Amino acid sequence: MTLKHWALVGGAVACLTSTVTKAAPWLEPGDVRARYAVQKLADRGQLQRPVTSWPIMWGSITSGLSESENNSDPATGLARHYLEFERSQQASPGFRTEFELSGTNEVSMVQGFDRGPMSEATAKLDVQWQGQNWAFGISPAYAHNPDDDESFRLDGSYLAATAGNWVFGAGAIDHWWGPGWQSSLILSNNARPMPSVWLNRKDASAPESRWLNWVGPWQFTVFAGQYEKERTVPEAKLIGMRLNLRPLNGLELGFSRAIMLGGEGRPEGASTVWNALIGKDNGQLEEDDPGNQLASIDARYGFAIGKQAMGVYGQMMGEDEAGAFPARKSWLLGTDWTSQMLSGEQQWFIEYANTLADDFLGDAMPNITYDHSRYNSGYRYYGRTMGASFSGDAEAITLGGFHFFDDGRNLSASLSFVEFNKDGISRTPVVDEDIKLMVPAENAKQVITKVGYGTEFLSGWLDLSAQFADKKLELINPAENEAGQWSVGASWRYRF
Repeated sequence: MTLKHWALVGGAVACLTSTVTKAAPWLEPGDVRARYAVQKLADRGQLQRPVTSWPIMWGSITSGLSESENNSDPATGLARHYLEFERSQQASPGFRTEFELSGTNEVSMVQGFDRGPMSEATAKLDVQWQGQNWAFGISPAYAHNPDDDESFRLDGSYLAATAGNWVFGAGAIDHWWGPGWQSSLILSNNARPMPSVWLNRKDASAPESRWLNWVGPWQFTVFAGQYEKERTVPEAKLIGMRLNLRPLNGLELGFSRAIMLGGEGRPEGASTVWNALIGKDNGQLEEDDPGNQLASIDARYGFAIGKQAMGVYGQMMGEDEAGAFPARKSWLLGTDWTSQMLSGEQQWFIEYANTLADDFLGDAMPNITYDHSRYNSGYRYYGRTMGASFSGDAEAITLGGFHFFDDGRNLSASLSFVEFNKDGISRTPVVDEDIKLMVPAENAKQVITKVGYGTEFLSGWLDLSAQFADKKLELINPAENEAGQWSVGASWRYRF
């Protein structure tokens, strides 16, 4: 089935189910203040919903907050007020429109949850409408001199409707799966969003059955999308699945899976999909193997400390399978905590990531993570890795913090120590020289500093960012063979 067919099916189903119940848009990844808010409320027991799968449905946040018995906790007042403001802006019925201008001297290779500008200059109009029963958004954008040679974009556009407690959608929206602030090993917003159809729960509440209530609040998401043409296997397909559980107060578990299959010259029928879903693609079928799979398990435990909150988290991802468990593993470990001082509130984190397979606990296996023998272009979309922005075979530790002023302004800063491409070899092919591949060509160590500032400006919102590395990084593209040492960017958004 082509992407065009998927989109037509998505639109048809959305229209057919639009009379069932009210659709609810979502809180997108990228807003660190919103993430701080939902995570602190969850850690302090005032939001019993999964918070490590983004986007997060507004319906889930609303129902979770309404169940809280402590709505007047002064320690979470700022967080709650911000969510209530954003909900009034984003989840109210009717039209809402936003215009955005952004630019940078160079798109940074290393991104985090608070992703910066993704092209040299971009003008974007975002028009959304939410009715009683369904919602849609159209986001045309023009990107000047983009790294992926795609000037016209519809990233962020969607059509969605609900059936019972399930939301069905079609479009191109960002995801972030996992508890990390700097990285997600399995799926992040490092790459542009892939056009796809998807299904997820509207309200991630616990099952009402006494036999299943022990799993706690849960969320399930599944999507099917299609890669670009400029690959060794053009228009390959991607299926992504994630299950989140909160079986205990403060404990959240995540189970994710990504399956690459099909594409030009590859089987992609029903039997191929079934073999991939049951894991029959690790050499059992030789040349008829369905494709490439990644799987991850993550956990985060958050708890209150006085008037503040703290969490410890980890994520493990495998590029293969052994005994029904992920093998050839990459790791991410971290801790985060909050504080209140200097006329504001803060979110801090320390995070370690290692994407060299089995390097952390075992014998290192280079050129495995985010690569594949058949899908040679790897787990990348338009030149950028769909997981950690450090790409494969890297090791990094990041210290970061965010300061949220009472008046709405915010500051951010991070310091990363990174070793890229630890074995100094890359097997990723250059299929289209017009697409800048963010894949290091050699072993290199970098110290990267990043700062950001957000404030009101001209009745809109202005975000400024700057990133500096102590040396340049060689990339594999012959024409675009360097990632610069410094990057300065800005974006301005105006809501009508």
